[in-house]
Amino acid sequence: MPHLQMECGKIKKQILALGAMVEEGVKMAIKAIITRDGTLAQKVIAADISIDEIEVEIEEECLKVLALYQPVAVDLRFLIAIIKINNDLERIGDEAVNIAQRVAILAKRPDLPLIFDYSTMAGLAEKMLSTSLDALVKLDLDLAFRVLILDDEVDSLNRQVYDTVKESLRQDNNHPGFMINLMLIARHLERIADHATNIAEEVIMLIEGEIPRHRQIDL
Repeated sequence: MPHLQMECGKIKKQILALGAMVEEGVKMAIKAIITRDGTLAQKVIAADISIDEIEVEIEEECLKVLALYQPVAVDLRFLIAIIKINNDLERIGDEAVNIAQRVAILAKRPDLPLIFDYSTMAGLAEKMLSTSLDALVKLDLDLAFRVLILDDEVDSLNRQVYDTVKESLRQDNNHPGFMINLMLIARHLERIADHATNIAEEVIMLIEGEIPRHRQIDL
C-alpha cells in the first residue's frame, strides 16, 4: 500500500527529529554536569516541553495509521517499535531534565568538589543513545547489539559512584544532600543508558521479528 508506506516514512522522519532533540538535551545536560553550569541546566529543563509535545504527536500519528490501514507483518512491527521508541526517547528527555535539576542544585555549592569524574559514564550513555538511533536509521543489527554490550559498562560505573558516595558519607557526613545529588546524577545517566538499550532492542525486534530481551549476547 503506497499510502501506508508514505505515512510510515513521515513517522520515521518525526521519530528521528525527536531523537535529535533528545540527543541535544542529553549533550547539554552532560556539559552542565562537567561545568556545573546552572544556566545551561535551565535550558535543558525549558526544552523538555517541546519534546513532550512531539512525543504525543508521534503516538497519535502511529495510532491513526494503525486504525486506518490495519497494517500487518513488517509495517505492523515498525509502528509498534516506533511507539515504544517514542516513549523511551521521551523518558530519556525526562532523565536529562532530572540531571539538569541536580546540576542546578550543585551549581549553588561551588565550594564543594565533585568526588567522581562523570566524563566516562556520561560519554558512554551519550554514545549508546547516538548508536541506538543510528541503528534505527540504518536498520543495522551490529550497531544495535553494540548498544546492548555497552550497558554493562554503564551499570558498573553506576555502582562505582554509589560506592564512592557511600565511602565519602562514612568519612564526612556534613553535606549529605550534596552527596545524594551526586549519586542521583549517576542513576539518571544509568537510566538514559537503559532506555537507549530499549531502543536498540526494538531495532533488533524490527529487523529480526523476535524480542531480544534476556538473550545471551556473545562478545
